[in-house]
Amino acid sequence: MRTIRWGIIGCGNVTEVKSGPGFQQTIGSQLVAVMRRDGALAEDYAKRHGVPRWYTDAQQLIDDPEVDAVYIATPPNLHHPYTLAAARAGKPVYVEKPMALNMAECQEMIAVCQDAGVPLFVAYYRRALPRFVKAKELIENGTIGSVRHVQISLSQPPQSNVPSKLPWRFLPEIAGGGLFVDLASHTLDFLDFALGPIKSARGFARNQAGHYPAEDIVSAAFEFENGVLGTGIWSFNSFNATDQISLVGSTGKITLSTFEDKPLILETHSGSQSFDLPHPTHIQQPLIEQIVAELQGTGRCVSTGESAIRTTQVMDQLLDDYYRPSRSIKQTETTKNE
Repeated sequence: MRTIRWGIIGCGNVTEVKSGPGFQQTIGSQLVAVMRRDGALAEDYAKRHGVPRWYTDAQQLIDDPEVDAVYIATPPNLHHPYTLAAARAGKPVYVEKPMALNMAECQEMIAVCQDAGVPLFVAYYRRALPRFVKAKELIENGTIGSVRHVQISLSQPPQSNVPSKLPWRFLPEIAGGGLFVDLASHTLDFLDFALGPIKSARGFARNQAGHYPAEDIVSAAFEFENGVLGTGIWSFNSFNATDQISLVGSTGKITLSTFEDKPLILETHSGSQSFDLPHPTHIQQPLIEQIVAELQGTGRCVSTGESAIRTTQVMDQLLDDYYRPSRSIKQTETTKNE
Protein backbone atom coordinates (compact mmCIF):
# COMPACT_ATOMS: atom_id res chain seq x y z
CA MET A 1 0.00 0.00 0.00
CA ARG A 2 1.56 3.29 -1.08
CA THR A 3 2.21 6.16 1.30
CA ILE A 4 0.39 9.41 0.49
CA ARG A 5 2.93 12.25 0.57
CA TRP A 6 1.37 15.58 1.53
CA GLY A 7 2.27 19.21 0.99
CA ILE A 8 0.67 22.02 3.01
CA ILE A 9 0.00 25.46 1.52
CA GLY A 10 -0.34 27.93 4.39
CA CYS A 11 1.25 26.38 7.49
CA GLY A 12 -0.35 28.76 10.01
CA ASN A 13 -1.92 28.23 13.43
CA VAL A 14 -4.58 25.73 12.32
CA THR A 15 -1.84 23.33 11.19
CA GLU A 16 0.20 23.40 14.39
CA VAL A 17 -1.96 20.96 16.38
CA LYS A 18 -5.35 20.53 14.71
CA SER A 19 -4.20 19.17 11.35
CA GLY A 20 -0.46 19.15 10.61
CA PRO A 21 0.61 16.36 12.98
CA GLY A 22 -2.37 14.29 11.79
CA PHE A 23 -0.70 13.82 8.41
CA GLN A 24 2.38 12.44 10.15
CA GLN A 25 0.53 10.17 12.56
CA THR A 26 -1.93 8.66 10.10
CA ILE A 27 -0.81 5.26 8.84
CA GLY A 28 0.12 5.44 5.17
CA SER A 29 0.56 9.23 5.26
CA GLN A 30 3.58 11.50 5.35
CA LEU A 31 4.03 15.29 5.41
CA VAL A 32 6.92 16.06 3.05
CA ALA A 33 6.64 19.78 2.23
CA VAL A 34 5.13 23.02 3.55
CA MET A 35 4.70 26.48 2.06
CA ARG A 36 4.35 29.90 3.63
CA ARG A 37 5.06 33.28 2.06
CA ASP A 38 7.35 34.21 4.95
CA GLY A 39 10.37 32.00 4.37
CA ALA A 40 11.61 32.20 7.95
CA LEU A 41 8.25 31.02 9.29
CA ALA A 42 8.03 28.24 6.69
CA GLU A 43 11.52 27.03 7.57
CA ASP A 44 10.77 27.20 11.30
CA TYR A 45 7.59 25.15 10.86
CA ALA A 46 9.39 22.56 8.75
CA LYS A 47 12.18 22.13 11.30
CA ARG A 48 9.84 21.90 14.29
CA HIS A 49 7.59 19.33 12.62
CA GLY A 50 10.28 17.27 10.93
CA VAL A 51 9.23 18.20 7.38
CA PRO A 52 12.06 17.78 4.86
CA ARG A 53 11.23 20.67 2.46
CA TRP A 54 9.73 24.12 2.66
CA TYR A 55 8.73 26.70 0.04
CA THR A 56 7.67 30.34 -0.19
CA ASP A 57 5.84 29.81 -3.49
CA ALA A 58 2.70 27.69 -3.65
CA GLN A 59 3.18 26.63 -7.26
CA GLN A 60 6.62 25.23 -6.45
CA LEU A 61 5.08 23.02 -3.77
CA ILE A 62 2.30 21.96 -6.12
CA ASP A 63 4.85 21.08 -8.82
CA ASP A 64 7.06 19.10 -6.42
CA PRO A 65 7.07 15.55 -7.89
CA GLU A 66 7.33 14.07 -4.39
CA VAL A 67 4.07 15.74 -3.27
CA ASP A 68 1.13 13.43 -4.04
CA ALA A 69 -1.68 15.51 -2.49
CA VAL A 70 -2.12 19.12 -1.35
CA TYR A 71 -3.71 20.47 1.84
CA ILE A 72 -4.75 24.14 1.49
CA ALA A 73 -4.82 25.82 4.91
CA THR A 74 -4.86 29.46 3.84
CA PRO A 75 -7.58 32.05 4.50
CA PRO A 76 -10.70 31.36 2.39
CA ASN A 77 -9.98 33.91 -0.36
CA LEU A 78 -7.09 31.71 -1.56
CA HIS A 79 -8.90 28.37 -1.45
CA HIS A 80 -10.29 28.77 -4.96
CA PRO A 81 -7.10 29.66 -6.89
CA TYR A 82 -4.89 27.16 -5.08
CA THR A 83 -7.45 24.36 -5.51
CA LEU A 84 -7.59 25.03 -9.24
CA ALA A 85 -3.79 25.07 -9.49
CA ALA A 86 -3.39 21.81 -7.58
CA ALA A 87 -6.14 20.06 -9.54
CA ARG A 88 -4.67 21.13 -12.87
CA ALA A 89 -1.38 19.62 -11.72
CA GLY A 90 -3.20 16.34 -11.09
CA LYS A 91 -2.97 16.53 -7.28
CA PRO A 92 -5.87 15.56 -4.97
CA VAL A 93 -6.94 18.49 -2.79
CA TYR A 94 -7.89 18.78 0.88
CA VAL A 95 -9.05 22.37 1.53
CA GLU A 96 -9.89 24.13 4.77
CA LYS A 97 -13.39 25.30 5.58
CA PRO A 98 -15.31 27.28 4.57
CA MET A 99 -14.72 25.77 1.15
CA ALA A 100 -14.50 29.16 -0.62
CA LEU A 101 -15.83 32.73 -0.53
CA ASN A 102 -19.11 31.85 -2.22
CA MET A 103 -21.02 29.15 -4.05
CA ALA A 104 -19.78 30.24 -7.50
CA GLU A 105 -16.18 29.60 -6.45
CA CYS A 106 -17.16 26.22 -4.98
CA GLN A 107 -18.83 25.22 -8.24
CA GLU A 108 -15.71 25.97 -10.26
CA MET A 109 -13.49 24.13 -7.77
CA ILE A 110 -15.66 21.02 -8.10
CA ALA A 111 -15.79 21.28 -11.89
CA VAL A 112 -12.03 21.68 -12.31
CA CYS A 113 -11.29 18.79 -9.94
CA GLN A 114 -13.77 16.60 -11.83
CA ASP A 115 -12.22 17.54 -15.19
CA ALA A 116 -8.76 16.74 -13.80
CA GLY A 117 -9.95 13.44 -12.34
CA VAL A 118 -8.82 14.29 -8.80
CA PRO A 119 -10.87 14.14 -5.58
CA LEU A 120 -11.70 17.24 -3.56
CA PHE A 121 -12.07 17.00 0.22
CA VAL A 122 -13.08 19.76 2.68
CA ALA A 123 -12.06 20.09 6.34
CA TYR A 124 -15.47 19.69 7.94
CA TYR A 125 -13.86 17.26 10.33
CA ARG A 126 -16.77 17.02 12.77
CA ARG A 127 -18.23 14.47 10.37
CA ALA A 128 -15.53 12.08 11.63
CA LEU A 129 -15.44 12.98 15.34
CA PRO A 130 -16.97 10.44 17.77
CA ARG A 131 -19.49 12.80 19.40
CA PHE A 132 -21.02 13.92 16.12
CA VAL A 133 -20.95 10.44 14.65
CA LYS A 134 -22.81 9.27 17.78
CA ALA A 135 -25.48 11.93 17.28
CA LYS A 136 -26.01 10.79 13.70
CA GLU A 137 -26.17 7.16 14.85
CA LEU A 138 -28.82 7.95 17.49
CA ILE A 139 -30.91 9.77 14.89
CA GLU A 140 -30.64 7.00 12.31
CA ASN A 141 -31.47 4.33 14.92
CA GLY A 142 -34.72 6.12 15.75
CA THR A 143 -33.65 6.70 19.35
CA ILE A 144 -35.47 10.05 19.46
CA GLY A 145 -38.19 9.02 17.03
CA SER A 146 -38.80 11.22 14.02
CA VAL A 147 -36.78 14.43 14.19
CA ARG A 148 -39.14 17.40 14.31
CA HIS A 149 -36.96 20.47 14.67
CA VAL A 150 -33.47 21.78 15.36
CA GLN A 151 -32.43 24.77 17.45
CA ILE A 152 -28.96 26.34 17.28
CA SER A 153 -27.62 28.93 19.69
CA LEU A 154 -24.08 30.29 19.51
CA SER A 155 -23.23 33.51 21.32
CA GLN A 156 -19.95 35.12 22.28
CA PRO A 157 -19.13 38.34 24.13
CA PRO A 158 -17.52 41.02 21.96
CA GLN A 159 -13.77 41.28 21.88
CA SER A 160 -12.65 43.62 24.63
CA ASN A 161 -9.97 45.22 22.47
CA VAL A 162 -10.60 45.25 18.73
CA PRO A 163 -7.20 45.76 17.04
CA SER A 164 -6.77 48.55 14.50
CA LYS A 165 -5.61 45.96 11.97
CA LEU A 166 -8.46 43.48 11.95
CA PRO A 167 -7.75 39.72 11.77
CA TRP A 168 -8.77 38.21 8.44
CA ARG A 169 -11.75 36.40 9.98
CA PHE A 170 -13.49 39.79 10.35
CA LEU A 171 -12.89 40.88 6.74
CA PRO A 172 -15.54 39.72 4.23
CA GLU A 173 -13.22 40.11 1.24
CA ILE A 174 -10.87 37.52 2.79
CA ALA A 175 -13.20 35.35 4.89
CA GLY A 176 -16.42 35.54 2.88
CA GLY A 177 -18.14 37.11 5.87
CA GLY A 178 -17.36 37.37 9.57
CA LEU A 179 -17.19 34.93 12.47
CA PHE A 180 -20.53 33.51 11.38
CA VAL A 181 -18.94 32.07 8.24
CA ASP A 182 -15.94 30.77 10.18
CA LEU A 183 -17.93 29.11 12.97
CA ALA A 184 -21.51 28.50 11.81
CA SER A 185 -20.22 26.57 8.83
CA HIS A 186 -19.19 23.74 11.17
CA THR A 187 -22.67 23.51 12.70
CA LEU A 188 -24.53 23.73 9.41
CA ASP A 189 -22.30 21.10 7.83
CA PHE A 190 -22.83 18.75 10.78
CA LEU A 191 -26.60 19.11 10.40
CA ASP A 192 -26.26 18.31 6.69
CA PHE A 193 -24.31 15.21 7.75
CA ALA A 194 -26.83 14.16 10.40
CA LEU A 195 -30.14 15.09 8.78
CA GLY A 196 -29.47 15.57 5.08
CA PRO A 197 -29.45 18.69 2.92
CA ILE A 198 -31.20 21.93 3.83
CA LYS A 199 -33.79 22.69 1.14
CA SER A 200 -34.44 26.33 1.93
CA ALA A 201 -32.96 28.93 4.27
CA ARG A 202 -33.87 32.50 5.13
CA GLY A 203 -31.97 34.81 7.40
CA PHE A 204 -31.29 38.25 8.74
CA ALA A 205 -27.68 39.38 9.17
CA ARG A 206 -26.77 42.65 10.83
CA ASN A 207 -23.85 44.50 12.39
CA GLN A 208 -25.05 45.77 15.75
CA ALA A 209 -21.82 46.82 17.46
CA GLY A 210 -20.00 48.45 14.55
CA HIS A 211 -16.58 47.08 15.50
CA TYR A 212 -15.81 45.76 12.02
CA PRO A 213 -17.42 45.61 8.56
CA ALA A 214 -18.66 42.01 8.72
CA GLU A 215 -21.96 40.89 10.24
CA ASP A 216 -21.89 40.26 14.00
CA ILE A 217 -25.33 38.64 14.39
CA VAL A 218 -27.33 36.29 12.18
CA SER A 219 -30.76 34.77 12.75
CA ALA A 220 -32.03 31.98 10.53
CA ALA A 221 -34.93 29.71 9.70
CA PHE A 222 -34.49 26.71 7.48
CA GLU A 223 -36.15 23.55 6.21
CA PHE A 224 -34.44 20.27 5.42
CA GLU A 225 -35.37 18.16 2.42
CA ASN A 226 -36.85 15.56 4.80
CA GLY A 227 -39.23 18.11 6.33
CA VAL A 228 -37.33 18.86 9.55
CA LEU A 229 -37.48 22.54 10.46
CA GLY A 230 -34.77 24.55 12.14
CA THR A 231 -33.89 27.91 13.65
CA GLY A 232 -30.58 29.44 14.63
CA ILE A 233 -29.08 32.51 16.22
CA TRP A 234 -25.40 33.38 16.06
CA SER A 235 -24.34 36.47 17.99
CA PHE A 236 -20.81 37.77 18.48
CA ASN A 237 -21.74 40.82 20.52
CA SER A 238 -23.63 39.29 23.45
CA PHE A 239 -23.45 39.40 27.24
CA ASN A 240 -22.82 35.70 27.72
CA ALA A 241 -21.44 32.72 25.85
CA THR A 242 -23.64 29.87 24.61
CA ASP A 243 -22.93 26.92 22.34
CA GLN A 244 -25.78 24.45 21.91
CA ILE A 245 -27.49 22.36 19.26
CA SER A 246 -30.83 20.80 20.20
CA LEU A 247 -32.27 18.07 17.97
CA VAL A 248 -35.85 17.45 19.08
CA GLY A 249 -37.68 14.33 17.98
CA SER A 250 -41.09 12.79 18.54
CA THR A 251 -39.83 10.63 21.44
CA GLY A 252 -36.60 12.25 22.58
CA LYS A 253 -34.00 14.99 22.35
CA ILE A 254 -30.27 15.22 21.67
CA THR A 255 -28.23 18.16 22.97
CA LEU A 256 -24.59 18.78 22.08
CA SER A 257 -22.12 21.59 21.44
CA THR A 258 -20.33 22.46 18.25
CA PHE A 259 -17.16 23.78 19.90
CA GLU A 260 -17.23 23.02 23.63
CA ASP A 261 -15.70 19.65 24.42
CA LYS A 262 -18.49 18.38 26.65
CA PRO A 263 -20.75 15.30 26.63
CA LEU A 264 -23.68 14.70 24.31
CA ILE A 265 -26.94 14.45 26.27
CA LEU A 266 -29.75 12.12 25.22
CA GLU A 267 -33.20 12.58 26.79
CA THR A 268 -36.06 10.13 26.26
CA HIS A 269 -39.09 8.96 28.22
CA SER A 270 -36.74 6.48 29.91
CA GLY A 271 -34.57 9.25 31.33
CA SER A 272 -31.35 11.05 30.51
CA GLN A 273 -28.08 9.57 29.30
CA SER A 274 -24.70 11.24 28.85
CA PHE A 275 -22.09 10.25 26.23
CA ASP A 276 -18.63 11.56 27.06
CA LEU A 277 -16.75 11.36 23.77
CA PRO A 278 -13.75 13.73 23.93
CA HIS A 279 -11.99 15.01 20.86
CA PRO A 280 -8.63 13.55 19.82
CA THR A 281 -5.50 15.66 20.35
CA HIS A 282 -5.20 16.32 16.62
CA ILE A 283 -8.82 17.04 15.89
CA GLN A 284 -8.62 16.62 12.12
CA GLN A 285 -6.83 13.27 12.22
CA PRO A 286 -9.95 11.06 12.00
CA LEU A 287 -10.99 12.85 8.79
CA ILE A 288 -7.43 12.76 7.44
CA GLU A 289 -7.45 8.99 8.01
CA GLN A 290 -10.60 8.75 5.89
CA ILE A 291 -9.01 10.83 3.12
CA VAL A 292 -5.86 8.72 3.08
CA ALA A 293 -7.96 5.55 2.97
CA GLU A 294 -9.90 6.87 -0.04
CA LEU A 295 -6.72 7.89 -1.84
CA GLN A 296 -5.36 4.39 -1.22
CA GLY A 297 -8.58 2.82 -2.47
CA THR A 298 -9.56 1.23 0.84
CA GLY A 299 -12.29 3.56 2.12
CA ARG A 300 -14.39 6.67 1.59
CA CYS A 301 -14.27 10.17 3.05
CA VAL A 302 -17.53 11.72 4.28
CA SER A 303 -16.57 15.35 3.60
CA THR A 304 -16.20 16.26 -0.07
CA GLY A 305 -16.65 19.25 -2.31
CA GLU A 306 -20.12 17.98 -3.19
CA SER A 307 -21.20 17.99 0.46
CA ALA A 308 -19.38 21.18 1.43
CA ILE A 309 -20.90 23.29 -1.33
CA ARG A 310 -24.30 22.79 0.25
CA THR A 311 -23.11 24.50 3.44
CA THR A 312 -21.73 27.41 1.44
CA GLN A 313 -25.05 27.70 -0.40
CA VAL A 314 -26.95 27.92 2.90
CA MET A 315 -24.58 30.57 4.25
CA ASP A 316 -24.90 32.57 1.02
CA GLN A 317 -28.68 32.51 1.44
CA LEU A 318 -28.51 33.61 5.08
CA LEU A 319 -26.09 36.47 4.36
CA ASP A 320 -27.66 37.64 1.11
CA ASP A 321 -29.74 40.36 2.79
CA TYR A 322 -26.61 41.86 4.40
CA TYR A 323 -24.16 41.69 1.51
CA ARG A 324 -26.43 42.10 -1.53
CA PRO A 325 -26.36 45.96 -1.51
CA SER A 326 -22.54 46.12 -1.52
CA ARG A 327 -22.30 43.38 -4.11
CA SER A 328 -24.80 45.23 -6.32
CA ILE A 329 -22.73 48.41 -6.04
CA LYS A 330 -19.56 46.55 -7.00
CA GLN A 331 -21.32 44.97 -9.97
CA THR A 332 -22.58 48.40 -11.14
CA GLU A 333 -19.08 49.87 -10.85
CA THR A 334 -17.63 46.98 -12.81
CA THR A 335 -20.21 47.42 -15.57
CA LYS A 336 -19.48 51.14 -15.85
CA ASN A 337 -15.75 50.46 -16.23
CA GLU A 338 -16.16 47.91 -18.99
